[in-house]
Amino acid sequence: MKIYDISQEVFGCAVFPGDPAPERQVLSEIEKGGNCNLTAIRMCAHNGTHVDAPYHFCADGKTIDEVGLAVWIGPCYVAEHEGVVTAEDMRGILRRAEKAERILIKGRAELSAEAARVCVEAGLLLYGNESQTVGPESAPAEVHRILLGSGCVLLEGIRLGSVPEGAYLLNAAPLNLGGADGAPCRAVLMELE
Repeated sequence: MKIYDISQEVFGCAVFPGDPAPERQVLSEIEKGGNCNLTAIRMCAHNGTHVDAPYHFCADGKTIDEVGLAVWIGPCYVAEHEGVVTAEDMRGILRRAEKAERILIKGRAELSAEAARVCVEAGLLLYGNESQTVGPESAPAEVHRILLGSGCVLLEGIRLGSVPEGAYLLNAAPLNLGGADGAPCRAVLMELE
């Protein structure tokens, strides 16, 4: 079985403009006389490859620990697209995806509000893309509110360069951060046999 790691390395990852970058602090080193190597980290929940829970843009939405694991793990479809994903584009992707409940977009894509509504109508559980945000970087709130308000969670900052278009098994389980609006994850795709 082929496994694709579609995650960014945390300390060199992309960061949404204005968010703090991840920091690594070495607390103990064996080479310097410590009993063990020990690292502390400081980061935004939305650095690098991460997931958004509904609470990110919806005051009464579920937090990371309230979203069941079955949403983050399951069959998905990877589709290639460059530019703005329109409602018509999304309908075409959904036809190719054969009823997939999780869609990942490969390429420099920006989801339009109209396409987000098509995702909601289709009952998507998860939508993901390579950008650090699913909507326009200059105004991401509307697309987030449409998707997250429907309960569709988001997987952002993935890397799909070596992944061919097609069907896969996705595991994007986030860290279990109680009360959090988002969380880092180690997202992987597995080829279906």
